[in-house]
Amino acid sequence: MSLPPLVSPADDLTVDEVRRYSRHLIIPDIGKTGQRRLKNAKVLVVGAGGLGSPALMYLAAAGVGTLGIVDFDVVDESNLQRQIIHGQSDVGRPKAVSAKETINGINPLVKVILHEERLDSDNAMQIFADYDLIVDGTDNFATRYLVNDACVLLGKPYVWGSIYRFDGQASVFWAEHGPCYRCLYPEPPPPGMVPSCAEGGVLGVLCGTIGSIQVNEAIKVITGTGEPMVGRLMVYDALEMSFRSVKVRKDPECPVCGKNPTITELIDYEEFCGVVSADVQQAAVGSTISARELKDMLDNGDNIFLVDVREPNEYEIVSIPGATLIPKGEFLSGAALERLPQDKRIVLHCKSGIRSAECLAVVKDAGFSDAVHVGGGVLAWISQVDPSLPAY
Repeated sequence: MSLPPLVSPADDLTVDEVRRYSRHLIIPDIGKTGQRRLKNAKVLVVGAGGLGSPALMYLAAAGVGTLGIVDFDVVDESNLQRQIIHGQSDVGRPKAVSAKETINGINPLVKVILHEERLDSDNAMQIFADYDLIVDGTDNFATRYLVNDACVLLGKPYVWGSIYRFDGQASVFWAEHGPCYRCLYPEPPPPGMVPSCAEGGVLGVLCGTIGSIQVNEAIKVITGTGEPMVGRLMVYDALEMSFRSVKVRKDPECPVCGKNPTITELIDYEEFCGVVSADVQQAAVGSTISARELKDMLDNGDNIFLVDVREPNEYEIVSIPGATLIPKGEFLSGAALERLPQDKRIVLHCKSGIRSAECLAVVKDAGFSDAVHVGGGVLAWISQVDPSLPAY
C-alpha cells in the first residue's frame, strides 16, 4: 500500500548537498523534496552488527540527516566476516564508536548520536522518542519484541530484518497502517529452538542483502515513495537465489496493537522469551563446572565421559582433547542416551554453555543425577586453559 511521507521536508539543500545527492535528485519519485525529507529524518539503528553495518552505511550515504546507534558491544575479530562497518584496527573498540567514525568518513554531513548502552524496558521508550523511524539489526527475540512493543506504543514504524545461515527475512511493521511483529509471531519459539548466528552461523554477504533491503524500505517510508512492505513479509533464500512475499494480516486480538490491547507498557522480555527455560535453569543449579575444573578432572584421570554437544563442523574448528562428539539433536531425540556409559560421570560442553545446559536437563531426567556441564563451554576452555586454540 502507498503511504504518506513520514517526514516533512527540511530547508533547502546546500550546493554541496545538491552535488552529493544529485543521483537521487534526478529520480522523479525522490527529487529535491524527497531528499529534503531524508535530510530532516531521524533514524535509529538498533545494533551496529551484521545488519546494522550496511544499514548505517547506506542510510548515511543516502543523506539521512540524523542517525542514532544503539550498541553496547565491542568489535570482535569474528565480527569482521560480515560487519563491514568495522575494520581490523577496530577490534576491541566499542562498535558504536567504530561505526560513527566510518559514517563520518562516508558522509560528514550526517549527525550521529551514540547510545552506548544495553537496550531494555527501562530506556527504550526514552531513546526511541527522539526518532522518526527504527531500524532493527538485532539477532535475539527478546530485543525484537521489545523494539516492536516500544514502536507500537510510540506510534513509530519499525523496519525489521532477520538473518540465519543462507536465509533472510524483512518487513515493515507499523501498527497505524498494518500489523506489528507480534501479529506475525505472537509467541517466541521455545528456548534453544532457533540458534543465534553465533551458534548456527550466517553467510556474511547475506547481511548486506537484507540490510540494504531494510534501508530501501526506510527510504520509501520517509519519502512516501512506492509501496513499503507494510503487511508483507519478504523471504530470501540465498542458496536458491529466490525471493518470495507473504501477506501478513493485522491480528485484531494482538495483545499490543489489537482492539483491546493487554500490553500497555513495556514488560520483562527476557522472561517473556524464556531465554533459558525453567527446566534448563533447574538442571544447571549446582551442576555447572568451570573450564579449569574440567582441566583438573582430566589431569587427575577422573572417571568421566566428556561429551561435546556441538555440530560436526564446529568440532572440526576446535575441540577439547578427549571429548566425544554427540550433537544436541541426538539428546533431544533421545538417541544419545544409549551412547552414555552408566559407570562414568557425564560431563557435557558446547560453545558457550547454553546448548550443554539444555542437554544436561535431558541427561538428568534420564537418571544421570551426577552429570554436569561446563559453564562457558569451549570459549571458556580457550580463555582459561589453552589460549593457543582458535576462538570462533
